[in-house]
Amino acid sequence: MAEKVYLAVDLGASGGRVFAGLFDGQSLRLQELHRFEHSAIAMADGLYWNLLHLWQQIGNGLRVAAGEFGSRVRSVGVDTWGVDFALLGRGDVLLENPHSYRDPRATGVMDRAAQRVSRAEIFGHTGVQFLGINTLDQLLAMREQNSPLLDVAETFLMMPDLFHWLLTGQKSNEFTNATTTQMFDPARHGWATAMLEKLGLPTTMFPPLVEPGTRLGPLRKQVARDVGLAGVEVVAPATHDTASAVLAVPASPQAGAIDWCYISSGTWSLMGVEMPQPVLTPACLAHNFTNEGGVGRTIRLLKNITGLWLVQECRRVWVQAGREYHWETLSKLAGEAKPYASFIDPDAAQFQAPCDMPEMIRTYCRETKQLVPSEDGAIIRTCLDSIAMRYRQVLIALEELTGHAINTIHIVGGGAHNRELCQTTVDVCRRAAVAGPVEATVIGNVLMQAIADGQLGSIAEARELARRSFPVERYEPRGEPADAAFARFVDVTKRQA
Repeated sequence: MAEKVYLAVDLGASGGRVFAGLFDGQSLRLQELHRFEHSAIAMADGLYWNLLHLWQQIGNGLRVAAGEFGSRVRSVGVDTWGVDFALLGRGDVLLENPHSYRDPRATGVMDRAAQRVSRAEIFGHTGVQFLGINTLDQLLAMREQNSPLLDVAETFLMMPDLFHWLLTGQKSNEFTNATTTQMFDPARHGWATAMLEKLGLPTTMFPPLVEPGTRLGPLRKQVARDVGLAGVEVVAPATHDTASAVLAVPASPQAGAIDWCYISSGTWSLMGVEMPQPVLTPACLAHNFTNEGGVGRTIRLLKNITGLWLVQECRRVWVQAGREYHWETLSKLAGEAKPYASFIDPDAAQFQAPCDMPEMIRTYCRETKQLVPSEDGAIIRTCLDSIAMRYRQVLIALEELTGHAINTIHIVGGGAHNRELCQTTVDVCRRAAVAGPVEATVIGNVLMQAIADGQLGSIAEARELARRSFPVERYEPRGEPADAAFARFVDVTKRQA
């Protein structure tokens, strides 16, 4: 058949891309149309996303698609990171630019909120881990600061919902991203309104909930004229980027539902399993795991782990100092450094905000009486080893929480490019790994549009298409088990899974 063209807008916390997915009935291929950088902007009262820049760049990508494919384009869908949101007031007025989750405004707010509603009760209602960046924290901070916006807000939109509204005029909250808020009850499949009311937050501003694959309607006429795409529908993919990435995991159909886990590896590493129901046990709360929505109303039981953000920040500091490293060079330097020499806790608070990351790492090692890495390669080695050790902690906890042995790790996303991290992960976890596809989020976005278009009949069929369309690389453990190094990591970080 003639190739069907689906456009995936994939927005991450540091950059965005517009891809075309071209499906000929047998295989899927991707064509990159537009790529751009973006970042949060610090202002006097906080850290904000540059919404106008993001919207402009999405338009630029759609124009490229119009010039390349014209009337062959079937639909477009947007996925983004989680937790961040926008508020609309009367007349659909955007009340302010969306804040970035790295804005420190919510620091400590959950400790105070827990005096009114306990952490156990919040977890029982939502199944979501406590991170300090969740949507719930941000709204509670607004309430504490007496923000007038909460009193006039009429519509709450997560970031992908915001762009879908800008594209179509239709307001909705898509399921997978809604579940990242710590305000959604996965057992009831609805907003945790009773809990929100106890916390003094409004509950009438949420538009209808939609599932991945929902057809939201055509592009607004003005948008269609502006970008040159007439008759194109907007389809909600799994709008949380990790949910889209998990859809594209090329898991074997012979594999049991819980004998593989995934790591969506990028700025963050999200490591988890796909479950039929949320896990709301005391053990899950104690391990601070999260239950987020997946395609087909599955649950992604996972842990957020600070990932290649550590390396990105090191590189940013070195570039500013005049040392322009390519990513491949950093990986090579790490490979030449001594493994398991020093460790940091990747999820420690001091590593979460933009900073002089190399110096912060050295300080941590100095204070914990470890070998202080001096060379740039040794610093990157410390980052990669520490991330891999954190993966092992989370793997142990996943097996405990599910009661199933995990035999294979699927590594998807940009981190699948990082051969040093992939091999170190396999060596530390003592599990085989399949790395790829790299563009899993984009692929999952496109696959869900193809399902909505009737070109694919099921999630299993979509995964089979991903498996035969995109190359992967397999890794096997090498060398001796890193048990002694893992014990030292646990001792140094005092981190529990």
